[in-house]
Amino acid sequence: MKRLLVSLACAVALAGCGEREQPAKPAPAKAAAAPVAGDAKAGKAFAEAECKACHGLDGGSVAPGVPHLAAQDERYLLGALKAYKEGKRTHAALKVIADRMSEAEVRNVAAYYAGLPAEGLAQAKDVSHASPFERGKARAADCAKCHGTDGNGTAPGIPSLAGQQVRYLIVALQEYVRGERRSSPMHAVMRTLSPVEMEAVAIFFASHARAERAAPSGGDVAAGAALSAVCSGCHGLHGVSADSVTPNLAGQDYKYLVGAIRAYRTTRKREKMRLYITGLKDKDIQDIAAFYATQKSGPAERGQTMVRDLTEKCDRCHAAGAASPAMAVPKIAGQDRDYLMMALRAYRDDRRASTAMHIMSLPYGDAVIESIASYYASQPAK
Repeated sequence: MKRLLVSLACAVALAGCGEREQPAKPAPAKAAAAPVAGDAKAGKAFAEAECKACHGLDGGSVAPGVPHLAAQDERYLLGALKAYKEGKRTHAALKVIADRMSEAEVRNVAAYYAGLPAEGLAQAKDVSHASPFERGKARAADCAKCHGTDGNGTAPGIPSLAGQQVRYLIVALQEYVRGERRSSPMHAVMRTLSPVEMEAVAIFFASHARAERAAPSGGDVAAGAALSAVCSGCHGLHGVSADSVTPNLAGQDYKYLVGAIRAYRTTRKREKMRLYITGLKDKDIQDIAAFYATQKSGPAERGQTMVRDLTEKCDRCHAAGAASPAMAVPKIAGQDRDYLMMALRAYRDDRRASTAMHIMSLPYGDAVIESIASYYASQPAK
């Protein structure tokens, strides 16, 4: 009997060794819940009561600065209403309306406006500001007598504006308006320009190359090349700066450079410049000016093709069919021009949440923003 029990125990043990434990089958993954579709009919009723005064029952803006909603991307509309509800976008009236909307009402309104046709939207016809270069060209005519039609100065002592950095030119023009730079003719002309026109003029001149200059009779170019080492950290090795705030010196008028550098000793308020030129003799300044005057400088901007270049970048996301299914990107072709300007400024100034849009719009001045908005407002809505 004892032998029988031992034999049975061994048999059971051997049988257990021969079997492999089967892993438990994972539970089937639950399918993601499909988004709840909005009720366009109910959305129309809500729009009739709350939205049509500004956005129209047909989704068309009733006043400048109010966006068209017809045929807009539904996911974008949902996100925008949520942003107003959460205070991420600021608009007093929309905040009040969004706060009292239920989730169902948000979905319904978005479904209603997204489902409307875009063909009936009014298309902007005034595109006179579609190019900051052309706008700047028109206003730069007042500067041609001294600075030439393309920004190359017409006489010794007159600075060349061609190929100059845009932001530097804007700052310089503003300083003339405030009387921080001394020049009665410049002060009178600049007071007639709006900030947007100043930017356009700067873009126009920056988009031209400077004329090549022969070595001036005063100053030693070779000696100036050695002395310019103190300047190269900001103005570049050959006088072409790496940022738009610091002026390009390459190809600049010799006499103007001498006067400008000396002015930092007394009237021009740049403490850093004053420190750098401390200890320089007048002969040193002449040599540095001679060196930079003989260097070559191309255009600092591409104003002639600026709008085309920028809108090609925008179209990577905003063109019809360009956005991926995962992106809630608004349609901007045919959108209200004033609204587009407001939205771009808000992204640029970080008053609307979008890291990508903030980074892309950060370099844009108001003239560029106005041009981009004018371009898209003039395109047919789709």
